[in-house]
Amino acid sequence: MDAPDVAGTAAALREHRPSLVAAFLASVPPARAAILTRLWGALWREQVLDPRRLGGPPPPVFGPPVRSVLVDGRAFDDPGVLAGALALGPGFRRELDNSVANLALAMTAPPSPFGGLTGAEQSIVDGHPLHPCCRTRIGLSTLDVLAYAPEHHPDVRLRIVETDPARWRTAGVPVPPRFPVHPWQLPRALASGLVRDTGVDVPARPLMSLRTLDVGTGHVKTAVEVQMTSAVRTLSAAAIHNGPLVSDLLAALDPGIVVLREVSAGTVLDDAGRPQRALGAVWRDAPPPDADVLPLALLPHRPDLLTPGFFRDLVGLLLPPLLELLERGVGLEAHGQNTLVEVAAGRPVRVYYRDLGGIHVHPGRLARAGHAMPPLVGALPTGDARALRTKVLASAFATVLSSLVAALGDEGLWGYVAEVAGRCVSAEDRRAVLEEDWPLKATTAMRLAADPLEDRWCPVPNPLRETLR
Repeated sequence: MDAPDVAGTAAALREHRPSLVAAFLASVPPARAAILTRLWGALWREQVLDPRRLGGPPPPVFGPPVRSVLVDGRAFDDPGVLAGALALGPGFRRELDNSVANLALAMTAPPSPFGGLTGAEQSIVDGHPLHPCCRTRIGLSTLDVLAYAPEHHPDVRLRIVETDPARWRTAGVPVPPRFPVHPWQLPRALASGLVRDTGVDVPARPLMSLRTLDVGTGHVKTAVEVQMTSAVRTLSAAAIHNGPLVSDLLAALDPGIVVLREVSAGTVLDDAGRPQRALGAVWRDAPPPDADVLPLALLPHRPDLLTPGFFRDLVGLLLPPLLELLERGVGLEAHGQNTLVEVAAGRPVRVYYRDLGGIHVHPGRLARAGHAMPPLVGALPTGDARALRTKVLASAFATVLSSLVAALGDEGLWGYVAEVAGRCVSAEDRRAVLEEDWPLKATTAMRLAADPLEDRWCPVPNPLRETLR
């Protein structure tokens, strides 16, 4: 599959987009540094190798870029070369090299011409803040990246395909046996023989996730057999089944944040009745079109907006509903892509949450809160309170709030976080939130594991602990 590195990307640009070559080559050094920084942090935190081999002090989770690192007394400035020297596998090196190339290409993009949420999401150039494969797109050529990646602001035409009604499994509000297919995926979908091309196109614009697009009436998540970060972005049968059910559950819980409901979902069955991960779609609500909404991942790049006062207001909006939901049995994976904030007059006024496939639901806590457990399948249901807390702590606390405090350069803000969390957290969760080390997703260890989709975590110091001493 396509996975162009710097040399391959430069060659493609020379042939097809020569005007971008100079800017691309100038962006390669900072892109290498950005990926190297993510890999370096992972090597320290995730026990990928013996830390005695690493030179220098451990880096902060959200620290400045590093241009060179020492391993076994040898200096490295290229993450792919470092991965090769550490024998982390040719596949991982290939992904790092592709990530560097795509990040450098992203750095050449002009500002998004679109307003609203689409423009805000397309303004995020560097992808996952901690994953060294933050811009990996295995399967896409350089021209594909320019044609479909959100940071390049393309207009995308989704193609409507249809299938036989007997093959169609739908959840939530019933939809007819037809659905939109991403144009990159279309030849693969038609080759399955399970769907037919209607010839109808739908104009769309990609959001932060290349495969999720704004179609004007809402957002649609499509299946695209491209590896981005650690996963190939298809749609599991569990995701199709669970999304509308969890939407209904959260509406009943009335959590104090706006949940963008997964209204409908559908997948195609093969001759044996098995759902096909690459043939389906999820239809999701969008925020009001007249609201000024942006993902939390954009805030570290908006110093004009992110002030200590803005941060405190955001903490006051975000933590009470997250911790109340945790007590009642729902652990939201409130990271910077899934969580949005509405801004009015320069202040945060409302929080939105989307993408329900990564949450956990605890039946015992839910029953204690007076709600029945819906018939969820897969990994969403859990009876493990630690797993439930981990979803919230790793995303909202160890990632989002930590990145915002680092961007503001003010560790004193943790005192306000401790104050708000201390008022809202249940006695059952108090110690984990306020005192114990927080979990952080071990993205590199996951990528190198036999099952890269199995969640792995590493501990990071809890800054709230220091404020309570």
